[in-house]
Amino acid sequence: MRSLTFRTSPVPVPGSNLMKRKKCFSSSPTSDLTGVTTPQTPLTLDITHLSKASETLSSARRAKRSLSQILKTQNLPKTDSIVEWVPLNLGKSELSLPLTFPTGQTFRWKKTGPLQYTGVVKSHLVSLKHLENGDVAYHIHASSSSLIDCNDAKSVLLDFLNADICLSDMWENFSASDQRFAQLAPHLAGARVLRQEPLECLIQFLCSSNNNIGRITKMVDYISSLGVFLGTVEGFNFYEFPSLECLAMVSEEEFRKAGFGYRAKYIVDTIKVLEAKPGGGDTWLHSLRKLALEEVVSGLCTLSGVGPKVAACVALFSLDQHHAVPVDTHVWQIATKYLVPELAGARLSPKLCVRVSEAFVERYGKYAGWAQTLLFVAELPSQKALISPEVSTVKQKKKTVFSKEEIE
Repeated sequence: MRSLTFRTSPVPVPGSNLMKRKKCFSSSPTSDLTGVTTPQTPLTLDITHLSKASETLSSARRAKRSLSQILKTQNLPKTDSIVEWVPLNLGKSELSLPLTFPTGQTFRWKKTGPLQYTGVVKSHLVSLKHLENGDVAYHIHASSSSLIDCNDAKSVLLDFLNADICLSDMWENFSASDQRFAQLAPHLAGARVLRQEPLECLIQFLCSSNNNIGRITKMVDYISSLGVFLGTVEGFNFYEFPSLECLAMVSEEEFRKAGFGYRAKYIVDTIKVLEAKPGGGDTWLHSLRKLALEEVVSGLCTLSGVGPKVAACVALFSLDQHHAVPVDTHVWQIATKYLVPELAGARLSPKLCVRVSEAFVERYGKYAGWAQTLLFVAELPSQKALISPEVSTVKQKKKTVFSKEEIE
């Protein structure tokens, strides 16, 4: 009997690192809707086998039609093309996508259309966009890895957006006691702080050390590609963020070859420390949400490559520490211009970083980190161009000269 032979790539040896990494890392974009990829073993099929395969394919098609009917009765999307945009009940004053996503909080969201951004929240591939009335709507994309649970997707999305915090009330309170904030708030309404997954946020900010946004994004894209593939939107591939177990399989050398430089060692060492945590690194990171800010920063600073600034970023953007204020040279300039002008001209030191953080908390209270975020966004070149000169530039108060002892 005639047979047909198909040659494909070699099979990884069971138990090898290659086999383990294939289990953890992303599915190929060519996977079908069941997540089944192209066979990786040499196949020899005779005509009888082909006939049986044809029968199996017919059964699969019938099953697919049945699944389609089930999805229809459950009011779930059958394919990505028919998913509708669903209002999120967040107006522009509560969420402005351009003032939230491309502002340095996360590097995993892409602009995929006019006033539209796409990213991943846990295992869900999500697009957000502003409707004509300014409100925000969401779109859950179908993925090859699982069926869509619309209720779960919306729940995790609202959690990610910190939607239970009323931004307009906060801005009103800040504006009542701060002239600078009152000037900026109408121009920057909807600049919201996100609530990311701690591991995802931590790894992103390890990449941010002495780096620019373009290069940070490339590094984060590389790390993301190690996770489970979820889909492609407007030419961008999206992946679930890789687990700690998957990240642990990448060597320092591999990270260096991917362009991470000295940050490769920070990431590898941090992953090792997290893996050794009782109960697991993910559990430990989530447990920090229940601690005081000082304990959170202290705990994070035990990780390789994490200093006070990175720790404050992770605390603010993922660990519910809403009064955490990340201080770098940009925030220092903002603070000496509007909050502590008497320190202008001094050299930023760890002690002055603490003073700046305290100044923000004294002025804005338990949501000082949110206020700092808006003031930071206001200084971005893309936003300064949209704000009138009399608002974007405020004269500094007369500088008070401090002694070296007072500054240090």
